[in-house]
Amino acid sequence: MRELAVPSSKVLAPSRAAVLLSLFVAGFSTFLNLYATQPLLPEFRQLFGASELMVSLTVCGPVLAVALTAPLLGVLADALGRKRVIVAAMLGLAIPTALAATSSNLGQLIAWRFVQGIFVPGVITVAMAYISEEVPSHIIGSTMSIYITGGVVGGFSGRFLTGVLAHHWGWRIPFVVLGVITVAGALLTWGFLPRARKFIRQKDWGASHRSVRMHLCNPQLLATYAVGFSVLFCMVAAFTYINFYLADKPFELGPAALGLIFSVYLIGAAITPTAGRFLDKFGYRRVIMAAAAMMAAGMLLTLVRSIPVIIVGMALGATGVFVSQAAASSNVGKAAKSARSSAAGLYVSLYYLGGCTGSILPGLFWDRTGWPGCVAVIICMQSITALIAYRLWKD
Repeated sequence: MRELAVPSSKVLAPSRAAVLLSLFVAGFSTFLNLYATQPLLPEFRQLFGASELMVSLTVCGPVLAVALTAPLLGVLADALGRKRVIVAAMLGLAIPTALAATSSNLGQLIAWRFVQGIFVPGVITVAMAYISEEVPSHIIGSTMSIYITGGVVGGFSGRFLTGVLAHHWGWRIPFVVLGVITVAGALLTWGFLPRARKFIRQKDWGASHRSVRMHLCNPQLLATYAVGFSVLFCMVAAFTYINFYLADKPFELGPAALGLIFSVYLIGAAITPTAGRFLDKFGYRRVIMAAAAMMAAGMLLTLVRSIPVIIVGMALGATGVFVSQAAASSNVGKAAKSARSSAAGLYVSLYYLGGCTGSILPGLFWDRTGWPGCVAVIICMQSITALIAYRLWKD
């Protein structure tokens, strides 16, 4: 059964501006919350008397929840539709975001953060499928880059607001503010996102499970999933442990200053739409290999003990990650010929499993090697990304 099956001759094509605006808002509102605790990690370390690895679980918690629930929500979206799932997930995300402010200990905070992550795939998985189905193939890359840009700006805004608000009013207020902003984003998305016209409802759950097995036998998708794992591993590792590096001597930055460091995200936001055009013009494999090299070079610059040089390095690293993310996200729709929500769900699951691993693995090296050890791990993973793209991706 088709969703809202009306003859195309009697329906005006949805405005591209409305599509881009709503996708931008959806990405913004989702990623506003996901990594918001990163500038607060040094404060949590002192407040709760916990190790770097333990407080980093406030980042790992929602990321792990995304990894666990993304395949299920991808299958549900194939049965329930696109727009309704996206809006419902955004409204659901706002509730645990605000309730995180009631946490009395680190365990409760991690638990609420985990619940936040349960709702996130309802936006990111379905948005990827929506773009793959509703957007003409020759502009999928540029459209996906707008959605990614919304996430980039949201990721910066969440960290920046959290750091500044916590500096003035404590760490609880930011969660309430982020919850309110998320509700507003859900209402805007409901008002502007056109209903899917090419969506075909999937009622055969057996077929959905068979589609998952089909995806796992698709070499192009497996290569894309591997790249996605590596991309978020590196981003979470870099933007989690850089906070401890800059909060300790000789830098000793506070939450507000750490929040400002994430302004490098805005550089990525400016460059990512251009990257979408490069993807469409030069091919995904070449662009992602260049992005991996950019990320590795940026991480090497952070070893220089100078705040301006570190900011340049993080800006290069962020740009490389966002370009890689746009390439991998777009490639899912190209590699999957059918059941794109479930394909996107698997991608999101492995992508965020990489993020969860990136928040934990460097912590095992932190006590002995500090930030240089984290940089070595990140460069190793970027080398793997470039190798996979070179050997296995096809344009």
